[in-house]
Amino acid sequence: MRTLLRQTVWIWLLLGAMPSLAIEPPSPPKYGVRMEQAWIPMKDGVRLSATLYMPGGAQPDEKFPALLEYLPYRKDDGTAAGDYPRHAYFARRGYASVRVDIRGTGTSEGRPPDREYSEQEQIDGEQVIAWLAHQPWSNGNVGMFGISWGGFNSMQMAMRNPPGLKAIIAVAATDELFHDDVHYIDGIMHIDEFELNMDMAPGITGAPDYTLDERILGPRFDTPPWSLLYMKHQHDGPFWRSPVRPQSEIRVPCFLIGGFADGYRDSIPNMLKNVTKVPVKAVIGPWNHSFPNDADFGPRVEWRDQAVRWWDYWLKGRDTGVLNDPKLVVFMRESHPPDPNLETVPGEWRAESGWPPPESKDSTLYLQPNHTLADSPAAQDVHQLKYVPSIGVEAGFWWGELLADQRPVDAFSLVYDSAPLEANVAILGWPRTRLQVSAPVPLADWFVRLSDVAPDGSVTQITGAGLDGAQRDSMADPHDLEPGKTYSLNIELHLTSWIFPKDHRIRVAVSNALWPMMWPTPHPMTTSLMLGGEAGSRLILPTLPEKGAAQVALSPPQPSDQRADIQSAGYPWPGEWTLQRDEGRQKATVVWKGKSEISYPWGKEKDFEQLTYDADDAHPAVSSVRGEAESIYELKGRVLTWRGHLSVTSDERNFYYKYTRELLRDGQMLKQKTWEETIPRDHQ
Repeated sequence: MRTLLRQTVWIWLLLGAMPSLAIEPPSPPKYGVRMEQAWIPMKDGVRLSATLYMPGGAQPDEKFPALLEYLPYRKDDGTAAGDYPRHAYFARRGYASVRVDIRGTGTSEGRPPDREYSEQEQIDGEQVIAWLAHQPWSNGNVGMFGISWGGFNSMQMAMRNPPGLKAIIAVAATDELFHDDVHYIDGIMHIDEFELNMDMAPGITGAPDYTLDERILGPRFDTPPWSLLYMKHQHDGPFWRSPVRPQSEIRVPCFLIGGFADGYRDSIPNMLKNVTKVPVKAVIGPWNHSFPNDADFGPRVEWRDQAVRWWDYWLKGRDTGVLNDPKLVVFMRESHPPDPNLETVPGEWRAESGWPPPESKDSTLYLQPNHTLADSPAAQDVHQLKYVPSIGVEAGFWWGELLADQRPVDAFSLVYDSAPLEANVAILGWPRTRLQVSAPVPLADWFVRLSDVAPDGSVTQITGAGLDGAQRDSMADPHDLEPGKTYSLNIELHLTSWIFPKDHRIRVAVSNALWPMMWPTPHPMTTSLMLGGEAGSRLILPTLPEKGAAQVALSPPQPSDQRADIQSAGYPWPGEWTLQRDEGRQKATVVWKGKSEISYPWGKEKDFEQLTYDADDAHPAVSSVRGEAESIYELKGRVLTWRGHLSVTSDERNFYYKYTRELLRDGQMLKQKTWEETIPRDHQ
């Protein structure tokens, strides 16, 4: 690993800059950790359950800022082990770090919300912030932070600007619900493990009692599964936009952290551009959907120390120099062979003063009739692409991850390669493609993947994106393709960084399927890609100098406090994937499995999930996914089992949805409820 990555000090200032003499060091770890349970009353009488990680050994009159993490993921069992290292770190440094279960989840009271990021969740969130700001131990200042859901609602609360909220940190998060979230990736239907978990979890009562009192259990168990609601909203519009306000309304300083192997990375440059009334800073590393200090692959770095610098400035009034930091610190990924188990991504950190980087410029490569890429427009030609619904397993779970060699999916795509590069080429930003296409049917999707081809022929995917042809003009107002008509599609690939080495090739691959990430369109077809002329199909790369004006180093992860009373084990992400093909019947099946086991002071939890995806190349309308989820709680004197069974199938006109939730005690069925509906396909 490079020397810069081994350094133990996070150098945030541009090289050569001199720190102010007034800059203070971040708050030291001078406190213990004391956990308290509290109820936070809402105006309608419902109480939300909170765990307070308080600075231990404080003086009676000391006041502390509060930090809020606000989730539905069950703080007393589901996230208990993972919560402790973060909240204890902040408590030791003089913060009251608080974890709150959303209404109707975990040990909080009330009926579960009917969706993610509901208006009720946000109204409650404002009341939680006000409560924290007015506690006797509080100095009146509240910060909010979290990863994924906790990052989403931190952004959303910042858009509401409640008086007590002074700053946020959002990790692996976005505010683009229809385009980025896991239900419709790039506006195309996607079903994964999240649906299994969140459809079953609201029916589970709070730990450690797991009460079967019908007054508490009944409203939770009878809450309709969220996946059913989302399937009824198959294009963008008020449903997806109503919980979210414009980024320009944010008046709360934002610290954003993301990774190039995470599906939510696009939000960071957008917020750097759009949030102009308050400071915004960002770090984008190579990571997947994780905190940087415990990512699945490295270089892993510490982030909590920089969080304390951020919180100290905004919540304690200490000038830690955080506003002298570069606005953006980004990891420039260097080329590496395809390897899902890569331990450390090669590359180096660089600082940028804002977005877009001032030295960035577009470089255009045109798709050529001989399947090459060149910097001059191509001669007129038409390439045909047969739609194979079952291709794409190698391209991953979503637009991220470390992946295997892409040659198997490239074999069923239109592929265009540059000549071997004469020098290194660095990119940072959103690669874009303009494709001239037509289809003989009213609905087709197009997917573009950008890859690095090594001299030995191995192919490493860098980024990609998809476009539902019906959404070519608007995600909110889809309409059929006119068969045979040529359309110009502008497909912006997801945010990336990469350095293509000399002698490697740049590859663009175009397909009409990317399964099981995206649900297949229903019609057999062969689509056309038009080449040639000034308007011909092309790739635009956001290039920049390989070396930045300033390079930075990040500190390695610090030791973390752990809860000795909780032990867990399970499959490492991404679980177990298997692919089976029946060449004779032209069918394919992908099976995903994940499991975990957790021991608590009061008992043991065993979780299992499985998804089975089926595709039929001869009959693409007939696709399906079947899901099974089970959580077993082995408690003193009883065993409680919650189960969820999901089935979604399709034909040319409809989706057929069925979900069953079950509760068993000692193997005997106590409760069961099924939801079953036929949902018309709406340009999906």
